Amino acid sequence: MKSLSATFKALADETRLAMLALLFRHQELCVCDFVAVLSVSQSKASRHLRYLLNAGLLEDRRAGAWVHYRITEHPEPGARDVLCAVEQVLARQDHEALEQRFAQWCQEKQRSGSSCDSSPLHGPAKATQRGAKRSARQAAVTTK
Repeated sequence: MKSLSATFKALADETRLAMLALLFRHQELCVCDFVAVLSVSQSKASRHLRYLLNAGLLEDRRAGAWVHYRITEHPEPGARDVLCAVEQVLARQDHEALEQRFAQWCQEKQRSGSSCDSSPLHGPAKATQRGAKRSARQAAVTTK
């Protein structure tokens, strides 16, 4: 029960929900992506991401000075069910403004040659992986 409570507490924040919406759509993002797209400080973005990580909803990967976050592939059973439900709800929300800011940020990053773009999961080339992982999560919930 304590872990399920932590999951719901982690979801009870608009910034963290926006972060999850971006991660469901783009799979893996650097802290700098959240800073730019959500217009928050680096420390605030890191604090929110750490909250989600500690709740067991995210995994991180370090690449030099950069930290990339993604939705965990193996959440606890209760968290898995909640993540699937949140993903479905967020997919029905209008995130056009968020996606426009993300697209603008990606263009700026590309022009400036930002080194955090080293994420192997960035960009539309990984859409099939995202779809496969989403299907696997949903299948795990329905087979329970």
